[in-house]
Formats: sequence, structure tokens, C-alpha cells
Amino acid sequence: MTSARTAVNRTVLAGAGLTLLTGGTYLAAARAPIADRLPHGWPAPATDAVLLDSGTLADLRAQGWWTPAVITAGVLATVLLGWWLLRQLHPRRRARLPLAVPRGDLRTRALEDVIAERAMSINGISRCRARLYVRRRRLHLHLHLHLRIWLDTGTAPDTVIEQLTALSSEAAPAAAPYEIDTLLRMNHVTHRVQHVR
Repeated sequence: MTSARTAVNRTVLAGAGLTLLTGGTYLAAARAPIADRLPHGWPAPATDAVLLDSGTLADLRAQGWWTPAVITAGVLATVLLGWWLLRQLHPRRRARLPLAVPRGDLRTRALEDVIAERAMSINGISRCRARLYVRRRRLHLHLHLHLRIWLDTGTAPDTVIEQLTALSSEAAPAAAPYEIDTLLRMNHVTHRVQHVR
């Protein structure tokens, strides 16, 4: 689903870019120094011409098909762009990954909760937020574990780093056959001092 959405996004952006590049090249070719160097069959407007003058626009507006065509094109463009925007705003679903055991699925949210709970049981850690991201590398999936730790006041990072490394190593067999990379961020809990006025 994500790869299909990415392909559609890239196709739309490439099409819009190609359209703008073609229009920009055509407008730049209207200048006299460039117009002399264009290939033989290239349509080059006169140096004093504009892309759409008021006379041509008035002739188009006089046609019976002009108003319905402009309204239809505007409505279709609005609906398509609105649908495309809504497709980008989908809620992030937690992945379910098939495990090596038969009928075994790994719910990434469940693993995140277990890792956060285990991390908060370590002395000196007051809060933990764990996020597991699924990334595709070549032909297989790879898991990235982002751990954000809040240490108690006065706790040195060295005192918990070894236990957090062991926790990350314990999570690896639970996610087999997927490999897990861990990114660790540590902060100290800050206590706000009340101001006396």
C-alpha cells in the first residue's frame, strides 16, 4: 500500500514538473535570441505575442462549450486533489508482521508496550517511550526501535546503558526473523521551580 502510494505521488509530481518545464521552455523560447536557435519544426511565437491574448480569450468564451468545460474541469480537479489529499492523511496503522513460527504474528504496538514497561522497571528511569518502525531494505523488512528515556534527577546515563543494551538484545529474538536496530535518546526529568511573586 505504501509503495503504491509512493509511486502515485512520484508520478503526479513528475507529471506536474514535466508540464511546468515544458511550459517554461516554450515561454523562454518566445524571446528573440532563443527563437533563432530552435529546431526547424518547433512552434515559435512572435516576439511581441502573448500566450493567450484578450481577443483569443473572448473568442473562447463565446463558444458554447467553454463554460461547461471550465466548470467540469474545475470540479474534477478539485475532487481529484481533495481525494489525493485525504489519501495522504491516513492514520498510521501499527504493523502486524508474520513471524517464523506457524500462525505467529508480531504486533509492533504490543512489543513497544512491553519494551517500555521493562525499561521503566530499571532503577533510575522514570519514563520511557518506545516506537518500532518497519523499514524495507532491499527484499526483506528491517525494524528500527526508537527508545526515548527520561532519567531521574541525579542518575548518570552510564548506570542504565548496560541494562538498556541487554533489553534491546532481549527484544531481538521476539522479532525473529527480523533484525532490530536501536536508537537511544536520553533526557533528565526537569522539575519546574515555582516562581514566587
